[in-house]
Amino acid sequence: MNIIVTGGAGFISSNFIYHMLGKYPDYRIVCVDCLTYAGNFSTLAPIMEKESPKYHENFRFCRINICDRAAIYQLFEEEHPDIVVNFAAESHVDRSIKNPEVFLQTNIFGTQVMMDACRKYGITRYHQVSTDEVYGDLPLDRPDLFFTEETPIHTSSPYSASKASADLLVLAYYRTYDLPVTISRCSNNYGPYHFPEKLIPLVIVNALNDKPLPVYGKGQNVRDWLYVEDHCKAIDLIIHTGKDGEVYNIGGHNEMKNIDIVRIICKVIGKPESLITFVTDRKGHDLRYAIDPAKIHNELGWLPETKFEEGIKKTIQWYLDNREWWESIISGDYQNYYKKYENRRG
Repeated sequence: MNIIVTGGAGFISSNFIYHMLGKYPDYRIVCVDCLTYAGNFSTLAPIMEKESPKYHENFRFCRINICDRAAIYQLFEEEHPDIVVNFAAESHVDRSIKNPEVFLQTNIFGTQVMMDACRKYGITRYHQVSTDEVYGDLPLDRPDLFFTEETPIHTSSPYSASKASADLLVLAYYRTYDLPVTISRCSNNYGPYHFPEKLIPLVIVNALNDKPLPVYGKGQNVRDWLYVEDHCKAIDLIIHTGKDGEVYNIGGHNEMKNIDIVRIICKVIGKPESLITFVTDRKGHDLRYAIDPAKIHNELGWLPETKFEEGIKKTIQWYLDNREWWESIISGDYQNYYKKYENRRG
């Protein structure tokens, strides 16, 4: 089985690659990533360096932008993939508010290029990794409401609008061209290799360095948190047993207020809550996300396995054990890692 994973040097995607190589050592995994600021090659380097105990001969990395049609087509001719899992996306809401254009380019046009390649060269499954943010938000005073696959799309930011547009394009390719597609929409993830501009890793890193812990508004916004390994297992199930043309919601049943998460992290690390600093709220900030994952449970048998209390401790410990990884991001040195790797190869 040959699988192309786009955006594979990112947070969830790199965890997915490690999951797949660990579970299916005979699969060939080809990672496509253009290494923008959020793509961290050092995350994947251990499975490419022959002297590393994690080295895997069935892994290939290709520095390609998914909007580069010629390069993508060339890769398909070389690799003949069976499955494509499209993680590649600009994903930070604040950045989308400041510069929407790049989000539309990567998240919509890049998706089209990947599906055109799938049509031209043939695949058994194209899977689009989406987000629960395409549904908009839910009121804080209605804990009985959840997002289902039938919830209307109602976006709040250029980021979520670009992801929703891509989802609609994917479903259009299924109906128009009979392309075998699936879509997953997941709640907020946390865990190893999470880029430290997002809430949980930012708070962990700042707390370890005794820096202010910024919280939007009063921290009352609610998110449904899922440990990244559980998300990877869900995608694994979908690409192998999911039904063509279907959308699957993936949620953690771990709803938490942002302020409560920050307080938990302070407690686990042993830092004072006086580090918490409330900052001006984000424009159009969604109030509450909550996923109903009944469909993927009933049809594919998936359930989240990691409770938040366990997952957050594992995540904090990972950041304690891997200071070099996140310190290189803060310093900016991580962006030179690929060049260093290429130089070593000669």
